[in-house]
This record gives sequence, C-alpha cells and structure tokens, in this order.
Amino acid sequence: MPRQRIFYGWYVVAAVLVITTAASGFTFYNLSILLAAFTDRGGFPVSVASTATAIFFVAGGIGGMIAGRLVDRFDARIVIAIGATLGAVTLCTAGMLKTVPQLFLFHLALGLCHGASGLVPVTTVVARWFQVRRALAFSIASTGLSLGGMLIVPLVASFVKEAGLAAAAPWMGLWLFLGVVPAAVLVLRPWPKDMGLEPDNGLTSAAAGLAEPQPATLFSVAIRSRYFQAVSVAYLFLLGAQVACIAHLYRLGSTRAGFEVAALAVSTMAACSTIGRLAGGWLLLKISVTTFAFALMATQSLALMLLAVSENRLTILACAVLFGLTIGNSLMMHPLLLAERFGTRDYGRIYSLSQMITVVGVAGCPALVGFLFDASGGYRLPFLVIAGISALGLATLIWGSSQRRLEPSAPPSS
Repeated sequence: MPRQRIFYGWYVVAAVLVITTAASGFTFYNLSILLAAFTDRGGFPVSVASTATAIFFVAGGIGGMIAGRLVDRFDARIVIAIGATLGAVTLCTAGMLKTVPQLFLFHLALGLCHGASGLVPVTTVVARWFQVRRALAFSIASTGLSLGGMLIVPLVASFVKEAGLAAAAPWMGLWLFLGVVPAAVLVLRPWPKDMGLEPDNGLTSAAAGLAEPQPATLFSVAIRSRYFQAVSVAYLFLLGAQVACIAHLYRLGSTRAGFEVAALAVSTMAACSTIGRLAGGWLLLKISVTTFAFALMATQSLALMLLAVSENRLTILACAVLFGLTIGNSLMMHPLLLAERFGTRDYGRIYSLSQMITVVGVAGCPALVGFLFDASGGYRLPFLVIAGISALGLATLIWGSSQRRLEPSAPPSS
C-alpha cells in the first residue's frame, strides 16, 4: 500500500501551536513581568500600571474585531504577520517608557497588535481547515496558550531580572517576531481549497459517526440570535472569573499557606491546563460540545467555591488541579461553540465581536476581587462571588442553548 500523506491541516495546527506559544508567552503572560518591572524599576504606581494592563485587554478586544473583519477579506497570513510585527516593535520599546501617557500608549498598541495576530485570526484558519475534527484541532492548536506561560515566562523573568527591562525588551520583541511571523507566512494557508483540499481531507461526519456540521450563517443573522448573545454573556462571566482567579491565586496561596505553596499552586494550575486541554480534545470526539461546556462551567464554579474556603497546602493544591483542568478547555470552548453553531462563513467577525463582549469581564473581574478583598479583609468573599459569577455563566449558556438551531442563511464560501 502507498504511504498515506499527512493532511496539511495538521501542519496548520502545528503552526498555530507555535504562534500561540510565542504570542501568549511574550505578550499575555508577559504582562505580569512587565507590571513588576514598571512598578519596581520604572517607578510607576501599582494602580497606574494595573490600569495600563486593563487597557491592554480592552485594546486586545478591539484588535480582534479589526482582525475578524480583515481575515474575511484578505489573506489571514498578512493580517497575523503585520499584527505580530507591529507588536514586536512595540515590545522593543518597553524599556524606554518614562511617563504615564507613554505607558498607556504602549499597552494600547501592544493590545491592538496582540488581538490582531492572536486567537481571532488563528482560530479562524483552524476552523476553516476542520469540521469533523475541529474540537481536536482546536485543543492541540490552543495548547500553545499554556506552553507560553510554562516555557517562555520563566526565561523572560530571569532575563529581565538579570539584565533589566531596557536590555531585555529588544530581545523579547525579536523573539516574538521569530515565533509568529515565519510560522504564519511559511506554513499557514487561509483555506484548504487554496491547496486543492477539503476540510478534514474529505472526511465526512457520517464516516466519523458524528452529527452533520451546522451550515454557514450570516454575521447579521448570527449576532441577533439568542445563542450568540448567551454564549457571549456566559463567557463574559466565565472568563472574567477565570482571569480573576489566575490573577489572585498566587496571593491567596501565599497568605494562607506560604510562598512555596503559592508558587507550586500556580505551576500546577498551568500544567493541568495543558493536560486538560489535550484530554478535552479527545473527549470532544465522543461527547457533544455543549455538554462539555456545561461540565466545564460547573467544575470551574465548584473549584472557585472550594478555593474560597481552602486554608491548607493539600486543599489549595487540589483546587489548583481542579481549576487548572478547566482553564485551557474553557478558553477553547468559546470559539468552538460559535464555530459549531454558525459555521465558518463569517466566523472571524462573529467570534471577534463575542470576544470583545467578554473583555468587560476579563478587565473588570480582577479589580472586583481586589475591591472585595479590601472590603472584607480576605479572599473568602471574593472567591465565593466569582464562583457565583461562573454559575451565572452556566445558567446563561443553558438558557441560550435551548434555542433551536438556525436554518441555513447562505451557502458556505469554502
């Protein structure tokens, strides 16, 4: 028998894995390192630096919306490459910031570039290459979001500590460029039809024993549906609570059980995020996307509730494991739910708008936890509140999922 060639879509997935590793490591997870450098060595107040970080998240949502429209009109490789290049140039200037306006402008520019070259364009490309095995492809491609935090952040933190931000920043910019642009330009292809191929290499849902994929839906129809609104609001709650826990987990662990436990909890959480995401991709070949999303939301709510009352090493680490297993999967499920329901015709615009809605929670929930901590004198009340917010997200998604599927509104363009 002739040897079967590997479907090119898996090379696309591998390229996106590299891209998300570099992008998350040098931008998203790097924010905590930059914040420490700006406050400890740059002389900026913590409140000012924290506000700048919030600007990054808002700008990232805007950048994603811009990218969502652009990838429907132009080659996604161009969008990703330009966004990453401008982001790399911006990152090179991190050690030159002297004033508050410069700090805010830096985070605004970095956020716009990260959004334009991040999840929206890369998940759009993966969604076009896969229908039947889309969940598995998403899980592998998005593993880079965890790997960036695990592999890159410790190296960058050590470099900044030893050489200083001014010396490290140009190298961070160069590494971001090299991690994203070559993989995007040389490996990614916007559509399988560009190479004379079909999604999943022609594998049908019937052959895989799965339900038929949802036909393509117009952007204008999708955003008016109850399902789109419910998913967007549900992930506003879920991701907001998730980011708040990530931001405060180290401090919770250190105040209750010491710095060593806190550091171990954070690293355990990151490791379990990677394991959980890969396991989730396999599970999604066997159960429905919606059922899995419900289970993740319920698990996150439980983990946050248990963290609220955990006081010793064992229970804190156990909760970190439980919470970590939900992190990567929850982030993956947001675009996957939308792609499964609305198809790929206007996916970029649909997901980018939904992601922009979630920015409200991502930017606001960490501040809410800080405010409640100051008001109550501890983390029990804040974590009970974000556990409740996660449960509210679950209720919202259940409500939206009860709507019947939309009828086809336009033929697919792929």
